[in-house]
Amino acid sequence: MFAHIEGTVAEKNADSIVLDVHGVGFLLTVSGATLAAAPAAGERMKLYTVLNVREDAMELFGFYSREEKRMYERLRGVSGVGSRMAMQVLSGMSLRDLSVALAAGDVHALTRIPGIGKKTAQRLVLELRDKIDETQLTGASVSPIAASSGPEAEAVSALIALGFTASEAAKAVGQVAGQTDDANQMIFLALKGSDSGAGRV
Repeated sequence: MFAHIEGTVAEKNADSIVLDVHGVGFLLTVSGATLAAAPAAGERMKLYTVLNVREDAMELFGFYSREEKRMYERLRGVSGVGSRMAMQVLSGMSLRDLSVALAAGDVHALTRIPGIGKKTAQRLVLELRDKIDETQLTGASVSPIAASSGPEAEAVSALIALGFTASEAAKAVGQVAGQTDDANQMIFLALKGSDSGAGRV
């Protein structure tokens, strides 16, 4: 029904933003990343939207980028994941780190998100692992605000710089991520354990 809404930021709350569009206030539930990207009250902002219609309510969800909206829709497509849980996942990790964790099958990283248990994390990996775009792994389409990287993402970026494709880098890091929390050590272990990496260094 709504592709996007652009207006003046009237309110910023813990998990929502009110956009004033010609005197009409639209309440949009947002992730932590979108809240961080929002300007101060009184300034203009454009949010990509999804309208969720339930028997007892209609909820409008807002996203700072098309990529975040696309990830939300993918998360919602996973069995057992509702709108609120999808937003919780988006608030728990940057979009880039989430993409890396899913592509690498890093269940441990996903369980660091509050409210996400091991079974849910495994289900997310199982159903979304093959649906992550290369640009989401490299961060080319991700807002700079949401591109803060953890050790896994740093290791993936380093391997890409060494000549790995994004999918190869994510797979290599995913195989060693549980052995260390240090990005440099992950890179070393990934290169040591990857036959394809041996020819690049």
